Amino acid sequence: MTGLILKLAVIGFSGIASQWVAWRIRIPAIALLLLAGLLLGPVSGYVNPQQDLGNVYKPIIALSVAIILFEGGLTLNFREIRETSSAVRAIILIGGPLVWFFSALSAHYAAGLSWPSAIVLGAILVVTGPTVIMPLLRQTQLSHRPAALLRWEAIVNDPIGALFAVISFEIYLVLHGSHGATDLALTLVLGAVIAVGGGYLAGMAIAKTFVGGHVPEFLKSPVLLTIVLGVYAISDLVLEESGLLTVTVMGITLANSKMASLTELRRFKETITVLLVSGLFILLTASLDLNALYSLGWGAALFVALVLFVVRPIAIMIATIGRGLSLSERVLVSWIAPRGIVAVAVSGLFGAALTENGIADGSQLTALTFAVVASTIFLHGFSLAPLASAFGLKSAEKPGIMIVGGSEWSDALAQKLRDLELPVLVVDSNYNHIKRSRLNDIPVFFGEVLSESAHHDITLNRYSHLIATTDNDAYNSLVCTEFGPELGRNHVFQIGTVREDSERQSLSVTVGGRPLFKPGREFSELRRQIWNGWHFQSTRLTQEFNYSDYLDTRAKETTLLLWVKLNGKIHFKEGRGDAEPGIEDTLIAFGPASKTDKNQSRNNLPEKF
Repeated sequence: MTGLILKLAVIGFSGIASQWVAWRIRIPAIALLLLAGLLLGPVSGYVNPQQDLGNVYKPIIALSVAIILFEGGLTLNFREIRETSSAVRAIILIGGPLVWFFSALSAHYAAGLSWPSAIVLGAILVVTGPTVIMPLLRQTQLSHRPAALLRWEAIVNDPIGALFAVISFEIYLVLHGSHGATDLALTLVLGAVIAVGGGYLAGMAIAKTFVGGHVPEFLKSPVLLTIVLGVYAISDLVLEESGLLTVTVMGITLANSKMASLTELRRFKETITVLLVSGLFILLTASLDLNALYSLGWGAALFVALVLFVVRPIAIMIATIGRGLSLSERVLVSWIAPRGIVAVAVSGLFGAALTENGIADGSQLTALTFAVVASTIFLHGFSLAPLASAFGLKSAEKPGIMIVGGSEWSDALAQKLRDLELPVLVVDSNYNHIKRSRLNDIPVFFGEVLSESAHHDITLNRYSHLIATTDNDAYNSLVCTEFGPELGRNHVFQIGTVREDSERQSLSVTVGGRPLFKPGREFSELRRQIWNGWHFQSTRLTQEFNYSDYLDTRAKETTLLLWVKLNGKIHFKEGRGDAEPGIEDTLIAFGPASKTDKNQSRNNLPEKF
């Protein structure tokens, strides 16, 4: 028992460590998880999941995949695909079957699989794992339309690919007399009704129950988690693997319901999913038999090449004809199709089932699927960002700043950021507050930033930081609290002096963002300073004019707010501790006129007012 506990702890630590390292060096986390699994399993032999976990291994995999797909469904709101709904339907309804058909042909003629195994494998490869796509989209500033296509395809196709595999296997059993054709037809119809109808009804029932206040807030996430597991298990009793589609439909139903607590539920599920993905991929990779991989031969290599360079591109290019996408978008989507946990898990299940029913090469399914998964993780994972840049499909080359609250002060800051070619957005629900920004051609969003409409209409991955600048300190804190989990607690700032008031009136340290100024400055003070001629100044440091020289030329009241690196990365002064800007950094400060302009003339500084 002690040895198993230690192994589970090592798997957990390795998974989260891989996620953190991937975040630090900005590479696909799934690639490091794959390497960690190989080292712990086939290479060192320390972990053997099927032997260590015994009979609970497959149930753990199945339930974890169900939770992952449900969480993915929670991210799919129909408002997000207004521009891509036709293309999404075509990719799923046309592209999916084409990938199934062409992959089966490739598996039979290139990899040498028998027709039953080839057809089942072709169905499995329809999936494009959300466990890989979602982290990639977070790291790559892909424009909205192709990002929405890849996200919807990945989440919806995962359960559909599993169902295709179920249908293929059941048809094989019918042809070989193991099942009756009538029983199969009834089972499929009943399974479809339960999967789609049951998922929808379960989602609506949960939404109505939660909105009606029948479940306290602290129990909503645990209740939802147990319902997901229960619904998955019940659906699977009727038709094996239909539970994946059921929980996906349930998640989509909840995502499109009007539940006030939906954001908190998403965050809880996202945390659970990160833990499950990290552990599951290591478990699945550690279960691989390297000898099975070595025995595949050149036919397997040809099969993988066909899947990557022929099958997927042809299927998607055909499916997206006349769907309103540009050629570059079609090419990008046709290339990016990394497979993930669901593909490996389902291939293991059906590989064993085929072998048990007399198909000898069924044992090759997991090895072939893993070869496709590993290839797509590295080739697609590391090529998405360069390809998006080459095709001009990145939403922004540099991270930007979202300013919540329109005023003369925020408009002046927005103009300075725009002059530096940084993405900037001014948000306010009062039209008069953003009128000045609109006249100055500064991007604005007219509406409540905390509304569901803003959640869908603002492309948040364009902005790495947020500044709340309204005249209401409590509202500023609320905005920062809401966006903190999205952007990072160190990336949300607010004006005001809420935390410097008396203990009785101050907010908890867990609420709000970092102070933009120390000591804090109220809205009225900033407005008065603007009226008195204070302004934002941008200055680039050079070898001849370093940070010390810069401070000597500034009025003592001047406050450095942030600096911008050559690569566009933004560092806020109050978010960097004792860090100081360096050579080639561009500084943005707020204050009165400089002590002297002579030094700037002498050093040819690019100061703009």
